[in-house]
Amino acid sequence: MGKEDYKKALKLGKKDYQMRMLRGERPILQVLDDILPARGSYSEVPIGQVQIPIEQIEGTKTAARSSSFAGNFMPILQENTEFATKWVKLLDSHVEKGIRDPIKVYEYMYKFYVVEGNKRVSVMKYTGAVSVLGDVIRIVPKRTEEKENKIYYEYLDFYRLAPINYIWFSQEGGYAKLQEAVGKEPQEKWTEEELLEFSSIYTRFTSEYKAKGGDKLDITPGDAFLSFITLYGYDVIDGKTTSEMQELIAKSWEEFVLLGEESEIDLKMKPNQKKKSPLSILHLQSPRKLNIAFVYEKTPGTSAWTYAHELGRLHLEETFPEEVHTVCYENGMQENVDAMIEDAINAGCDIIFTTTPAFVQASVKAAIANPKVRILNCSLNTSHRYIRTYYSRMYEAKFLMGAIAGAMAENNRLTYIADYPIYGTIANINAFALGAKLINPRAKVYLEWSSAKEEMEIEERIRETGSSCVSGRDMVIPEEASRFFGIYHIEEGMPRNFGMPLWHWGKFYEQLICAIMDGTWKYDDDPSAKKAINYWWGMAEGVIDVVFSKYLPIGQKRLAGLLKTAISTEVFNPFSGILYSQTGVVSDDPKRSLTSEEIMTMDWLAENVIGSIPDKEELKEQAEPVIKQQGVKKNEG
Repeated sequence: MGKEDYKKALKLGKKDYQMRMLRGERPILQVLDDILPARGSYSEVPIGQVQIPIEQIEGTKTAARSSSFAGNFMPILQENTEFATKWVKLLDSHVEKGIRDPIKVYEYMYKFYVVEGNKRVSVMKYTGAVSVLGDVIRIVPKRTEEKENKIYYEYLDFYRLAPINYIWFSQEGGYAKLQEAVGKEPQEKWTEEELLEFSSIYTRFTSEYKAKGGDKLDITPGDAFLSFITLYGYDVIDGKTTSEMQELIAKSWEEFVLLGEESEIDLKMKPNQKKKSPLSILHLQSPRKLNIAFVYEKTPGTSAWTYAHELGRLHLEETFPEEVHTVCYENGMQENVDAMIEDAINAGCDIIFTTTPAFVQASVKAAIANPKVRILNCSLNTSHRYIRTYYSRMYEAKFLMGAIAGAMAENNRLTYIADYPIYGTIANINAFALGAKLINPRAKVYLEWSSAKEEMEIEERIRETGSSCVSGRDMVIPEEASRFFGIYHIEEGMPRNFGMPLWHWGKFYEQLICAIMDGTWKYDDDPSAKKAINYWWGMAEGVIDVVFSKYLPIGQKRLAGLLKTAISTEVFNPFSGILYSQTGVVSDDPKRSLTSEEIMTMDWLAENVIGSIPDKEELKEQAEPVIKQQGVKKNEG
């Protein structure tokens, strides 16, 4: 029996050897000594006996035994050798009594390299063992700025809380996200029971994921698992049967594929040009009435953001009185948004707009479960294949607001009040600062965050800095009837408004619904590209505008009008020329403009901004859902 098994193992070894040779890879075991950095640039840390995942045993510590095995640890020496005899005896012993003696290994960058026990590993890999007990010495390289090194140090920090050696990630931040996804505080240690439960859930997932072909994707199983539990919830996944797990993995497959794409987001900066005249289409066809749902986080009366989208919904009903029927859901929260979307689907809605980044996960889950329903989420730089996302280039209007504020500031001091440090917001701040600097080179912008935990009132800080002009919320909240919005100057405690930016969501919704009605919606989607689609329209598309008040002097109004025309016709880009951040040069080419991706993912502040991008811990609890989904990390450079 043992000899026949050796023949099978030898055949597997030779096949692997030949395949690696054809691919130009090392055909025998990797040798740790060959890949270690120079002496003195790493340290050795004994971590004792632990269960080692068999699939992560990569090779040997020294070259002495590496040539006895193919790269998959199967033997390549002939059957009549002493090596073969010992291998067969070890296999028989393993089948009868099991292998109890721990192997000795070094761990380096998640992988394990055998010092003693190569044949034991070979036998256990042949028999399909999952793990083996081993005495482990960890080799820790010195810290560097390389991505792989940073991820490894994140793993070391995580390992102190949860001694798990079988999950790793391809991107920074994965271990912190995992800690959060399983419901643990950042520095909270795991109990033995929690470690066993996690091992069970992760093993079930990876088994089905690999059976589906996960090993062929350009991500780690850990990347896929983190995406999976973030989407559906760790506790929810724990309660799934094997068949339910298989079904969810199959339905979510394009999410995993998208994780491995180099360019995850396909930005659509303009409506599709292939579409026909909407009026001609509507006159020629009598399509079934579209049922459209809008899901709001707050109410139009208490939130300027929600109010803007509500105006967009009403615009749709007015524009297409016979073609569409709309309904809205208010006061959505993490606890009830799933039920709201499900109710809209059960009510027969064909299209659902979820109007805040906090609802992304609920939107994706619903889209996976209901592939015939079009679901769009209002967010930027959100990478999901099953939904489309949309946002507006508000930074174009903010540049104009900054130019107005710079012209009207008597003492060169301005205040900008931002809400959440998310994608898009940073571009708005910088565009405002650059607009102010264009008109007034001495202008300084004091940045305040309305979502910060600080006890001091923003109004008090404005008085302290003595700012001449303030950029407040973008529009008035109906139930507050406050005049502290747009660009304003405070005179005797009261605001004098000069202008305001305008989110014209109605124009966006109108153009998108036209695309669906005339069939050009499908032209945006390239199935072979496997990219997430994000609509990011601006002034040229009528989605963003500015309104000037009667208090704005005619000269400034004309100047702002000229800038508006230049931006709308794409003659001028607010982020063009030489650009400086608080920490140095961003662009030193006077002829270059930042790309849309660079603008979208900004993590720096312009040199004339006084303030910083806050950490998540510095913000109020209400900011957590949107920060978790779209928060921008501070630039430490």
